[in-house]
Amino acid sequence: MDESTKKIAESFQCKYTLFEKGTDPELAEQAYREALDKGKAGGFWPALICLDEYAVEWLLEVVKEEYDRDEIIAGCGENGKEILEQRFAEYTQECEEEELEDMLGEETEGEELHHFIGYMSFSDAMLEADTLLLEIPVKHPWEIVGYLPMGGWNECPSPEEMIAICKYWFGKYQAIPAVFTHDVMEFYAPNKLNGVDSMEAAKEHYAFCVDRVEQGTSTYKISELAAGLAESDVWYFWWD
Repeated sequence: MDESTKKIAESFQCKYTLFEKGTDPELAEQAYREALDKGKAGGFWPALICLDEYAVEWLLEVVKEEYDRDEIIAGCGENGKEILEQRFAEYTQECEEEELEDMLGEETEGEELHHFIGYMSFSDAMLEADTLLLEIPVKHPWEIVGYLPMGGWNECPSPEEMIAICKYWFGKYQAIPAVFTHDVMEFYAPNKLNGVDSMEAAKEHYAFCVDRVEQGTSTYKISELAAGLAESDVWYFWWD
């Protein structure tokens, strides 16, 4: 473990396991799922964070600034649903009715996701960088974001908004923030959509991360995302 990885790992002040760059990502995913079961009795929620060079730079700044996790968590609101509705309205406010209908689409096929992919290298499908499995000592899964100050750049919601949305999604879908890189976030959703209509869920995903549709589908239709979400137990978001 190099010095920067060690410094970041220790800054989280919780138990962690290191998976080195080039490791089979299935090992990290299996360890995550085992930790998820163990955490129910152990008083923690697990999360995987890929320490690519941008994440390392960002997290070292966080360590330097003594990021106040408790303050961010305490500021979490009950307005996750409202935040998503507002974001969707902002992204679609200039669309004419026909344009909106076209963007929603009528696709019936979409990619299903059952494994984490955010930390994988495009060249060999192994771990792109050293990856930490953290056992984060929080009571609720949405509080994970308070330990990993994700958000607040480009079109990504702020950390406070992220926590509120994660809280809302856990209540609605039982979806858990699971994997983080400097620009990717993945959820584990063991109950899939938990009985929610797939188009309703896909519109929320679009509001959370426009690129999930605009760069993550072949048709650029929300309905394509919806078709894949129906049976997916992993949710992927990438902010370009």
